Amino acid sequence: MADILVNGVTKSFEQDRVILDGISFQIDPGERVAILGDNGAGKTTLFRILTGELTPDKGSVSVPKGKRVGYVAQINTAKSEDTVEDVLRQAYADVIRAGEELDRMHREMQTVSASKYDEMARRFEARGGYGWEAEMAKIANGLHIGPEMRAQRFSTLSGGEQTRVCLARMIMEETDILLLDEPTNHLDVESLEWLEEYLLHFRGTVLVISHDRYFLDHIAQRIIEIKRGKAEFYSGNYTYYVQERELRYQQQLMQYNREQAKVKQLEFQIARLKAWGSVYDNPALHKKAAAMEKRVERVQQTDKPLKDTRMEAAFSSMDFRADLVLELKDIAKSFDGQTLFTGVSGQIRGGKERVALLGPNGAGKSTLLKIILGQLAPDAGSVKTGPSVRTAYLPQQVVFEHPERTLIDTMLYETSCSPQEARDRLGAFRFSGEDQFKTVSQLSGGERARLKLCIIMMNRANLLILDEPTNHLDLSSREWIEEAVSQFEGVLLFVSHDRYFIRRFANHVWEIDNGFTDYPDCDYDRYRRIRSLNSMQPAPEPKEQKETKTVKPERSASARDPKRERKMNVLEREIAAKEEQLKQYDDKMQAVASDYVELQRLTEEKDALEQEIENMYAEWERMSSD
Repeated sequence: MADILVNGVTKSFEQDRVILDGISFQIDPGERVAILGDNGAGKTTLFRILTGELTPDKGSVSVPKGKRVGYVAQINTAKSEDTVEDVLRQAYADVIRAGEELDRMHREMQTVSASKYDEMARRFEARGGYGWEAEMAKIANGLHIGPEMRAQRFSTLSGGEQTRVCLARMIMEETDILLLDEPTNHLDVESLEWLEEYLLHFRGTVLVISHDRYFLDHIAQRIIEIKRGKAEFYSGNYTYYVQERELRYQQQLMQYNREQAKVKQLEFQIARLKAWGSVYDNPALHKKAAAMEKRVERVQQTDKPLKDTRMEAAFSSMDFRADLVLELKDIAKSFDGQTLFTGVSGQIRGGKERVALLGPNGAGKSTLLKIILGQLAPDAGSVKTGPSVRTAYLPQQVVFEHPERTLIDTMLYETSCSPQEARDRLGAFRFSGEDQFKTVSQLSGGERARLKLCIIMMNRANLLILDEPTNHLDLSSREWIEEAVSQFEGVLLFVSHDRYFIRRFANHVWEIDNGFTDYPDCDYDRYRRIRSLNSMQPAPEPKEQKETKTVKPERSASARDPKRERKMNVLEREIAAKEEQLKQYDDKMQAVASDYVELQRLTEEKDALEQEIENMYAEWERMSSD
């Protein structure tokens, strides 16, 4: 029996604007299914219908009786005085009450029979009564809800922190069906990995809305895309969805073109038959033409496939005239007596460097960006930029000083371009027609980021700094921004928790996490492997010197045997060579994106190479610990 059954659901909020148009699907027990679609497509509306918060105009949804459904938006019911601990403990309310009853019975043992007490104790233990506190701490810590945060009032938390707490509570409630609406928002990489691991081992059913492509690749078994009110189905993860979507587009386009060619041929014949029928006054020819017109209607069965327009503009960047782009020396920063970071030292040289600034939430990544930009002064240390560096910055929250201005006026004021240039540039950034005369205040967050990029790209920057550029954007907007950034020829420095974005661009990593670490010539996959290796080894003794270091896998004392040293040196060179090969696959795959067969072949080759590198790292680890 299906856990979720949706049958012909239709929902409208405005006349002539149908959000969901007869959607039907089934989700079986234990499945992990992702719901995709642009912002406003109706994904959250569907969730609210599934939970009974909204009633469909037509159709029905059903969930088996006795199945517990968990939805983060439903459980944010904390009182103003409740602490985070209070909110989390609500998940164990039944167990806590049973424990209190057991304590009462224990105090009144003279009036309670031993058999009744033993029965209550067995029931309490069966419900996890003796382990709920440890379980609560384990889940809370996995989502970085530490003891200090648990002591705070829930109402004082940010929106993202409240969502994280509600997500933790829902997991604690051990529901049968999880409805997760953007669960990865506001989570750092460690929390994301913890959540992925939890969901992979979750025995119930998961229905998730997410724009985190790396997350979807790991947990989704199939995908339902809501597009123009209809549902399309893909039996695989995000990578499969992208490949299959392109294949379906190409197939539909070919079918449409074949039909249009046939229609054109028939219309030519119809026009000729009508002309002959009129010239020769022949009713039979007119009758034949009418029959062929009906045939045209039967031939035209495929709609023209639609595809998001691609970016048609490129950055106007300046060339560097010096090797040095940016140099940080012993940067330190504290707030209210709490140290964010100290001893931050690193360099970015010329060329096409793509530096990812990574670390947990609250580590100070955005603060460091503001120090680099001169918006904040460091407590110690210095920032130096090259003489020809021209910086552009896309903040996490894009705000315009004059939101009352139209898009075209904003372009004219901020770039001093001509009206025609402004219109052309906005059109290249998918702001066309009447959209150009909207006010900035009418734009969504993703549209404001797109407008800001449009302005930035005209300012001839050669150092582009991005702070969470894909946050809160839907999939098409994320893909579009990535396409824009990929056109940039200068140096990129960015903060992001979007692992798909990091994996695509990073070739150098800075990490803030209890100190500062520099990983030069390091993409995201290699960074994760190095961190994994380092976590297997004993923690080094603390040093009084600067915390900055360039990371390579460290050798243990037992690796000093000359023969083993030589083997490890050879293996390190082989790993480096394989990683260089791996870097080339992204460009190859991008070049054949429309060729499904070739793309599949390259994907399989890349997966095999990644596995080979993992095995080589494992062998290196074995040799270093022997």
